[in-house]
Amino acid sequence: MPSLTIAVIGGGAAGFFGAITAAETFPDATVTIYEKNRTVLNKVRISGGGRCNVTHACFDNRQLVKHYPRGERWLRPLLTQFDAAATVNWFETKGVRLKTEPDGRMFPATNSSETIIDCLSQTASRLGIRIRTSTGIATMSRHELSGWQLQPLDGEAFVVDRVLIATGGYPQLPSYGWLPEQTEPTIAPVPSLFTFNVPDSPLLPLAGVSVPDAKVQMMGTKLEQRGPLLLTHWGFSGPAVLKLSAWAARELATVGYTFTLRIHWVPDQTDTQLRDDMNRCRQQHPKKQVVNQSLSGLPARLWKALTEEAGIADTQRWADLPAKNQNRLIEKLTNSQFQVTGKSTFKEEFVTCGGIALGNLDPLTLESRVQPGLFFAGEVLDVDGVTGGFNFQSAWTTGYTAGKHIGL
Repeated sequence: MPSLTIAVIGGGAAGFFGAITAAETFPDATVTIYEKNRTVLNKVRISGGGRCNVTHACFDNRQLVKHYPRGERWLRPLLTQFDAAATVNWFETKGVRLKTEPDGRMFPATNSSETIIDCLSQTASRLGIRIRTSTGIATMSRHELSGWQLQPLDGEAFVVDRVLIATGGYPQLPSYGWLPEQTEPTIAPVPSLFTFNVPDSPLLPLAGVSVPDAKVQMMGTKLEQRGPLLLTHWGFSGPAVLKLSAWAARELATVGYTFTLRIHWVPDQTDTQLRDDMNRCRQQHPKKQVVNQSLSGLPARLWKALTEEAGIADTQRWADLPAKNQNRLIEKLTNSQFQVTGKSTFKEEFVTCGGIALGNLDPLTLESRVQPGLFFAGEVLDVDGVTGGFNFQSAWTTGYTAGKHIGL
């Protein structure tokens, strides 16, 4: 009796993990990965600045799912099959030790994404998984007898029994056109995890300055996020901005990425508390220049820029700081506003909001209820997380789940 043939379309994290799990679970099956590019695991290679943010040290699944703007409820039962703890254990059993950074992100102890690539590639090779690069799939359809007929962009069509689609996110809806007819509906894709362009920002000369904790808000909405903020030569980046871009992905796309961004530079302090601090400086340091007395631990260069925006001269002392300038400074600290006129890709962890709708998938196997024998995993699904290793965790979880059930 011929062995089961499984085609995995997409040679990224989810595709490899699905293929490996399928080969381990169904050792008699023939598993082949088809990747349209010349190399595989490209996103793994560049993520985390070339270190690969494998997962996040969040081992309470109830808390873990809160880091997914799309797919929170849907991921819960899947994480009972394979969660962050399982990810750490899986790599450690393969000889790859992960380390945890202060913010919870987990990386290989080698600080190199090549460690993860080598682990996945060597495991796939040991299991006899075939890898076909430069092999994009143009169309797929039901075969007249059984299984699926796949038509590559180049070469002859071939037939397989099961298909796992793990092609990643697409920037445009027409990119899903090669999927079989009557498959799952797709949610129009838009970008997530990107930085903000503010070409007219007076803070552009401060590129490289980072603030440990700031609150950013899309004005006109209740959408806001808090965390480290990085000033760049094009605008703003850092975890706070990336999280806002994820949670507000649809709203930002609707306005064409043109909106007013509000920044509270010292979110733990109210206007009243700042006013009290400044009055204390008047009493305790009357002869000190305001520009040299940064409050709340703000970087000196940023403090100086904000005092200039408030009309405070470099020679201005606390003792004779006019009330109107003090009020302006408080306004700049708590309610700085910038006109965003576009976005830039965060290349280390760019993801797509949208993709294959989840409603017609079996929530425990990731098999299509409309097209039996067709499975999905990874970013092609309408599931995406914030920065910090959550998107890779989704890839491992969904890849494992699909691979575990694809041969049944």
